[in-house]
Amino acid sequence: MDIEVVAFDVFGTLVDWHTSIAEALARVGGRAGIEADWPRVASAWRELYHPTLNRVVEGGLPFQPLDVLHRMMLDQVAEEQGLGALTDADRAELVRAWHRLAPWPDSGPGLTALRERHLLSPLSNGGLGLLTRLARFAGLPFDCIVSAELARSYKPDPRVYQLIPGYFDIRPEQVLMVACHPEDLVAASGQGLRTGYIPRPAEWGPGGTAPAPPAGADFAGGDLVELAALVAAAERR
Repeated sequence: MDIEVVAFDVFGTLVDWHTSIAEALARVGGRAGIEADWPRVASAWRELYHPTLNRVVEGGLPFQPLDVLHRMMLDQVAEEQGLGALTDADRAELVRAWHRLAPWPDSGPGLTALRERHLLSPLSNGGLGLLTRLARFAGLPFDCIVSAELARSYKPDPRVYQLIPGYFDIRPEQVLMVACHPEDLVAASGQGLRTGYIPRPAEWGPGGTAPAPPAGADFAGGDLVELAALVAAAERR
């Protein structure tokens, strides 16, 4: 096994977007005098994510940075959830909240362990600016930032998964894609990348359940620290 680069999904896999966004909504909405079930609003906002990005991949929407799409989704949620009191400034602050998401407790230690032998990069739908700020805020020790924005598309467009092999001039099987979303790993595997699964049952809030890893995953660990140990053991064999 000859893995040179470990690439990561970020939202949900490395950072707890639900808690962070619910807290930002509560802060901004409370300041605007709005009462709402903010965790439910956070989920409603995120539920628009894949349908909206898929419209870009399928050609129904022109490519736009994720911040622009997040604002479009937020405007829709605000209308549906009765949050019309949110000003333009409030909404801009909420979009920027996606640049400041708390990491899962094992993300830092797991990344540090993997970085001993590999180059690390996100391979995320977040934009370059978003991912750079998020890495700084959450203490994610990436060696570089690779964003779907460079392909002017979004996952699961095959061109996104080809970015890491292309920029690093390596074979696809020398890239390990890590995610908590099985569909992300299935798409990566389809482009020849190796895949690693970790569960994040609390991605959508407490009491959630994680999906099963895809059948063809090369690695599946209980968290990122365990996954790093599995990768190291495989490379020693």
